[in-house]
Amino acid sequence: MGELQDAINLLQSMGPVFDPTDDFLNIVSAEEQMSSVAADRQKELDAKYAHLKSLTRTLEAARITCVRPPTIPSAEAHVETLNAQDAARLGFMKNINAAEGALAEKEGVLARLRAECSSLKASDPASEHELDASTLKLTLIRGLGFSTVTDKNGRVQKVLIRAPSGEVHSITFDEDKSDMEYANLLWNLASS
Repeated sequence: MGELQDAINLLQSMGPVFDPTDDFLNIVSAEEQMSSVAADRQKELDAKYAHLKSLTRTLEAARITCVRPPTIPSAEAHVETLNAQDAARLGFMKNINAAEGALAEKEGVLARLRAECSSLKASDPASEHELDASTLKLTLIRGLGFSTVTDKNGRVQKVLIRAPSGEVHSITFDEDKSDMEYANLLWNLASS
């Protein structure tokens, strides 16, 4: 029994070494510390996740704003539009230059015509030409339907009158009538 007693004594002396209370307290403390660290990590993870969601929303908003709306042309279409407008502008400039040239030409013609008109107004064509007025008068009288028949000396013997109706009248100047009566007779026959 001595050995048994020695083993019991040895176990009793070793009892404080094998005391589970300290180990239990260490384990409980470690578990509490691990739960605290896990809670802190979860809080930090939730904060990071919320920040990630905020950044994702900002990124999506930035993507939407950076996309070109359908009403705004692409860069290539914009360049083509600018080139077309430049070509149209050059065409308009050419048309304007041509119109200005035509205007200058017309203004020159107008100035020349005005000068010609003023010179014609200042001139007296009757004095410039040495035409016999009697020839013009006879031509005018024939145009009105009157034809004269003269003798050898150039005196008027009778007048032939063509009326608008187609009739031809002959008037001789043998009677003693005044010039006014002959004029009225001639005009009456010419208008019948």
